[in-house]
Amino acid sequence: MFDLAIVVPSVLNGLTTGAVYALIALGLTLIYGVLHIINFAHGASLMLALYGVFLLKQHLGIDPYLALPFMVAGMFVLGYLLQRVVINRASHGKDENILLVTLGISIVMENLALLAFQSDTRTIDTAYTLSTVQIGPAFIALPKLIAFGGALVVSALLLFMINRTDLGRAIRAVSKEKQGARLMGIDVDHIYAMSFGIGLACLGAAACFLLPAYYVNPQVGNGFVLVAFTIVVFGGMGSFGGALLGGLVIGVVESLGGLYLGESLGQIGIFLIFIGVLLFRPQGLFGAKA
Repeated sequence: MFDLAIVVPSVLNGLTTGAVYALIALGLTLIYGVLHIINFAHGASLMLALYGVFLLKQHLGIDPYLALPFMVAGMFVLGYLLQRVVINRASHGKDENILLVTLGISIVMENLALLAFQSDTRTIDTAYTLSTVQIGPAFIALPKLIAFGGALVVSALLLFMINRTDLGRAIRAVSKEKQGARLMGIDVDHIYAMSFGIGLACLGAAACFLLPAYYVNPQVGNGFVLVAFTIVVFGGMGSFGGALLGGLVIGVVESLGGLYLGESLGQIGIFLIFIGVLLFRPQGLFGAKA
């Protein structure tokens, strides 16, 4: 039942998946940390990014990994414009309005995808899709291994930007006290839009790492965003380190759950963790008490 030859590959597969989960959750926690709202359009935005990678491969022959700069830049611009042009104007400064606006954006995105692509599930083929790499007793799919490394690199770059750059310092200032930041000359509306853009840029990177071994349809983002919400709560709302660690933990829990409970019940461990955190440590692992 606990044969290491079975458990070790499952844990390694969970870590590779968890790194991508963490990247998705980092975008979500950045938006929450600055705007102090949950972006209900996060899953639908990931779905659009996956379709973007799919179209670049199908029509222009661009490999998903080579599409990384295009998707990161494109999703950043989309996020910036969505926040500056739509969310900021429609919310009138009220957090409850922002929640409704992002929910509306999610519905519009999913229905546009249904109109354009129907409900068909689509995949792409690459020369390395079925390739594997042996690590000890485990054989790990090459796309998952690349996704693991790539997600960690992008996460490290994001954390460097937040902690070591002027933009990062401005983001942290606005997240702590927006009125004080405004008095210091920081353009708060611009920082809001930049944060939203960077959050969606993380999804562009995640889509490039996911699609060689995954699929896309108009509802694909829903499952990912539920896991991302759990990671954000588990790690602590607004905690970047918590999101990174939480993603890896949740990936391993999901993999082991699928191993011992079957694929249909594999995610039950995730939601048990979610309930347990809400009951016993609602601020999460690294979150501050209210």
